[in-house]
Amino acid sequence: MSIEIEGAMLDEILKWPEEIYDALVLIDRPIVVKVGTAEVLGQFVIESNSLVIELAQIDGGGEGVLPAINRIARRIAGLKKVDYIDCIVHAVNCVDPNLKLRSHLLKTGFQIRDLPHKGEAYFKRITL
Repeated sequence: MSIEIEGAMLDEILKWPEEIYDALVLIDRPIVVKVGTAEVLGQFVIESNSLVIELAQIDGGGEGVLPAINRIARRIAGLKKVDYIDCIVHAVNCVDPNLKLRSHLLKTGFQIRDLPHKGEAYFKRITL
């Protein structure tokens, strides 16, 4: 199944040059992105030797939003030559929790951690 992100096909986005990711994604401030049928509020930045992906809200979706973000993250990490991808998902204390999301995060190795300056969140470090 192919997925669109802001109207561009995932395979097209994976071919972007580094400058496009720098200008549109790695801006170290919250952005809202349409991924498939979902709206994702996230922040993406290179810190030290890690690509940090911080997701604050995912509305809708279910058709491969997280795998699509993972593929793009791996592409960016390769371009930036970092050793880690740190994934932070703020879904621990939601008023209306998405139980499918929580289940998916736990099955894929996320752990609940109290992160400095961020609070409690699901966290996973991917070593490249």
